[in-house]
Amino acid sequence: MLHIPSSRERPASQPEPERKLSGEPLRESALTCIFEISKILTAPCRLEVTLANVVGLLQSFVQMRHGIVSLFDDDGMPEITVGAGWSEGSDERYRMRLPRKAIDQIVATDRPLVAENVAAEPAFSAADREVLGASDDMPVSFIGVPIRIDPKVVGTLTIDRIRDDRSSLRLDYDARLLAMIANLVGQTVKLHRLFACDRERLMAEKDRLQKQILELRQPARERKKLHAHGIIGDSPALRGLLEKIAVVARSNSTVLLRGESGTGKELVAKAIHESSSRAKRPFVKLNCAALPETVLESELFGHEKGAFTGAFSSRKGRFELADKGTLFLDEIGEISAPFQAKLLRVLQEQEFERVGSNQTIKVDVRVIAATNKNLEEAVARSEFRADLYYRISVVPLLLPPLRERRSDIPLLASEFLRNFNNENGRTLTLEASAIDVLMNCGFPGNVRELENCIERTATLCAGSSIVRSDFACCHGQCLSAMLWKSTSDEMTVQPAPIAPVPSKSITPVPQATAPVPPVGSDLVSLAPPGTVLVSGPRMADRERVIAAMERSGWVQAKAARLLGLTPRQIGYALRKYGIEIKRF
Repeated sequence: MLHIPSSRERPASQPEPERKLSGEPLRESALTCIFEISKILTAPCRLEVTLANVVGLLQSFVQMRHGIVSLFDDDGMPEITVGAGWSEGSDERYRMRLPRKAIDQIVATDRPLVAENVAAEPAFSAADREVLGASDDMPVSFIGVPIRIDPKVVGTLTIDRIRDDRSSLRLDYDARLLAMIANLVGQTVKLHRLFACDRERLMAEKDRLQKQILELRQPARERKKLHAHGIIGDSPALRGLLEKIAVVARSNSTVLLRGESGTGKELVAKAIHESSSRAKRPFVKLNCAALPETVLESELFGHEKGAFTGAFSSRKGRFELADKGTLFLDEIGEISAPFQAKLLRVLQEQEFERVGSNQTIKVDVRVIAATNKNLEEAVARSEFRADLYYRISVVPLLLPPLRERRSDIPLLASEFLRNFNNENGRTLTLEASAIDVLMNCGFPGNVRELENCIERTATLCAGSSIVRSDFACCHGQCLSAMLWKSTSDEMTVQPAPIAPVPSKSITPVPQATAPVPPVGSDLVSLAPPGTVLVSGPRMADRERVIAAMERSGWVQAKAARLLGLTPRQIGYALRKYGIEIKRF
């Protein structure tokens, strides 16, 4: 049992049985108190708010008049002083309630101080007794315990109360409880300070790398050497992205890939890995949105045999498999709040425990995360942890949508058609009229939609070459036509004339003509003007969701693609608007 030294002496004449308290209710109360306080300490709040909430909750379990948490900086000067009901700028008010001499003794001795009557204790000066309001007529009890980070005392947790018979009996019990709470507070303070230092370091590193990217000016001759497998194109937007990949690959910094769905975030992550010093090490990828939280934890951290039902053997997680290499976490914006806290610790410390094990595993992994979600808005809505945001967004790279690199469309279309020909034993080519259709399409699904369009058209093409009339949009059968029809004028602005691209399988492209009008969609715009459907979670109204479901045969996955949403978002929309799913 924890020994709490006391500055008071027990009256020897007092019978021992009268001073005993019922142990079982006290232990149950202490466990409940520690459990509730641990939940407060793990909540994503400012440190001052967290500590004030701890003191506020402590009032429900410990008899007290005032409770104060005081933290010191590295020089021993007061840094944070809070109590129940703390508000911005109220530190000085709580600081004036602290007995200075008693606090100095707690810090100097690194031991708790328990006083049944502060008026009779030499550890309290006259000023301390005045601060606590103690007198012969009003005896005041005091308990103070140190808050430690490792061996160093960084603060104190103190309470005072009017002495009575019952409070005197609970002094030692309350002192032990406060000592345990002070240990939990110390760990929380340590983590907050580590996060603050890490955030400053990461922001400084982010600024340095961004300046390095801006200052980097490579000659055009060297730019031709920049190549990443699977990334096709020669537009200025893509060349700029490749230059950033070359710079970022030279460091081990965490990278956050931002961009719309279908822009090739996985290819960019692979390119960064292959251009880095970790190229010969594993490249491991995981889609965070594809798995529930319980399965995601096992997938990332691994599990031991018998950790849960069906765990018949031990299994390494993705972090272990990616040791010394790169881990690509796609759709990181979709993970739940509880799992965000677990992931933050791994990214911060590069260590974790398998599910069902208490053995800590240390790894060396470079993390590349990707999302098409607006994380800044998610942080503002408390849907995404701010500390995790700063941890993953060290070097953000924005991937350009296909409409901003239209000159790459002929090259991409040629590559996709060549792959189709190799897989199916055909020799199809693209005519100029076919390229003209592709150049004037909005492609809200970006490169992925272009690839699907080429494969679908090539599959249904009866001739030896693909012409304008082979495309579904020219016959009112393109379901994605209503998507780019409803986007802003930016997506239908006439592109500048593009120089012919020499290719054996592509006829040189003439100057672009009038846009090909989309056909086959009586559905009105699915989003407000200026909204890119595939890059944000904004929902359409009830009628538009129903229209999309009817067009897709009430298949949620197809309706989600029509609206540019994820399956989870379309499910949310159906529940929000109370739409009953039709079964066939």
